[in-house]
Amino acid sequence: MMLDIDLQSETPIYTQLVNGIIEGIARGELQPSEALPSVRSLAADLGINLHTVNKAYHLLKQDGYVQINRKQGVVIEPDAFPPADAAFKERLAKQLRPLLADAICRGMSKAELEAACAAVFDELRPNEQGGG
Repeated sequence: MMLDIDLQSETPIYTQLVNGIIEGIARGELQPSEALPSVRSLAADLGINLHTVNKAYHLLKQDGYVQINRKQGVVIEPDAFPPADAAFKERLAKQLRPLLADAICRGMSKAELEAACAAVFDELRPNEQGGG
């Protein structure tokens, strides 16, 4: 698992970890039931505090992406990922709103925004057609 952590970023490290792991799942690089590195191991590999990794893992558990147990450690949820329910869609819209507003202020058209979204989708899921 390759995580790109920017220690100089304004984005908290635990958020970067959460986002990186979710992106790994979306890309198919992390599979259901696959074990993630232990808190101690990942913290050492990335040169960060183990409490930061622990916080990221617990947020992923809270959102339904992983299971945490004593025997297996942290594993990608084996059964199903959380659905895109109304609460998720509301959070998505809230997070997209400032990005879209910034893009509109910079002169991007709806077609350009749709193309940018499609390009990111295609990067994450190259073998899947968008639109549906």
